[in-house]
Amino acid sequence: MSARTGYGTQPDAIAGLLAAAGGAVVVLSYEEDRTFAALSLSRFGAVTSSRLNWAGAEVLQSSPVFDGDELRKLLRGYARPEELAVVFWGNLAVPSLALEAGLAAAHADAVLECCYECWIYLVDTRVLIEFQDGEGFIVGRVPS
Repeated sequence: MSARTGYGTQPDAIAGLLAAAGGAVVVLSYEEDRTFAALSLSRFGAVTSSRLNWAGAEVLQSSPVFDGDELRKLLRGYARPEELAVVFWGNLAVPSLALEAGLAAAHADAVLECCYECWIYLVDTRVLIEFQDGEGFIVGRVPS
């Protein structure tokens, strides 16, 4: 199965977040996902299949806390409420989402319940937040 074919085949993983956030969330197509990934995730090397290599990137903050309250603080600290946030999951079968950062902050617990790892790309500020369940968050600037 190709990445394109498998992309978004498990939308039930994000159903709770979609229900909580209402119609203000856009589920991205495979092409949209790949476009935003090229601007963010793909600019990093990988340490493992689901962990970014932050060497050489400007790390702004690291936190061992891994809950919704911490994600809410990070989103509110690094993004304006209306800034576009793109949420990628550790599994391409779960479709990526686009929503305002303020809405992502308001539903931070629901975001983290969707998957064991995720990345939130703040489009205007070019900041990426990496979440690994059980380990915490890393916040940094996307390399040019």
